[in-house]
Amino acid sequence: MADSSVQDFYDALAGDYHRLFPDWDASMACQADALNGLVRPRLGAGPHRVLDCSCGIGTQAIGLALAGHRVVGSDLSPVAATRATAEAAARGAGLPTAVADMRGLPFRPSAFDVVVCADNSLSHLLTRQDVAQALSEMRRVLGDDGLLVLSVRDYDQARRNRPAAAPPQVSEDSDGRTITFQLWHWHDDGERYDLEHFQLLPAASGWDVRVRRTTSWALTRRQVTDAVADAGFDDLTWHAPESSGFYQPVLTARRA
Repeated sequence: MADSSVQDFYDALAGDYHRLFPDWDASMACQADALNGLVRPRLGAGPHRVLDCSCGIGTQAIGLALAGHRVVGSDLSPVAATRATAEAAARGAGLPTAVADMRGLPFRPSAFDVVVCADNSLSHLLTRQDVAQALSEMRRVLGDDGLLVLSVRDYDQARRNRPAAAPPQVSEDSDGRTITFQLWHWHDDGERYDLEHFQLLPAASGWDVRVRRTTSWALTRRQVTDAVADAGFDDLTWHAPESSGFYQPVLTARRA
């Protein structure tokens, strides 16, 4: 994985990340409710000790903290992690964060009941060795019978069709409308792609165009399932958005 590329991408995006959502606070609450709906049947109502190991600006972590869980966030981007703590405090929640690569989590073994790795974050790891190392670290910091909650894009169809772009999204706030879209440049291996992330923000002269670039691995469900099982998890279950209420497919798995 090109660490500096991923960190630079999210450092640059951190200030505008909330613009991906028509209503960021409503999305936080909705996503936390969906994740709670996956955690409660397996671990009980809680509160639980939760690590969001790719917390970004706090989209999942803040919602889970507001729901009463004891949440810690970590992220490769110091800009995003700092904003997550500040945004949580502004909403009356505590969210300590650490700057950390998920392949080397700075937490003691068995420190958490739940590890969340959402928003397609695993796909920034571009080799099997990196994916295996990250999943091993997630397992290490989980207690006995702890729960992994992992979400990725539904790449099975994308791998067959190799789309050149992701559909545009439009959000609106007091500054006006923001348009977000992505261009995908597929590698020859048919699995990885370079991503150009465009945001068009309203400006006095028209549009302020912001472009960030990174690389992702279009991991299929089978690849994710095999990697999680190989890392020492069992009771693996995929949850479709239609049943979970979460916007991406989610895999839950127990620390074996």
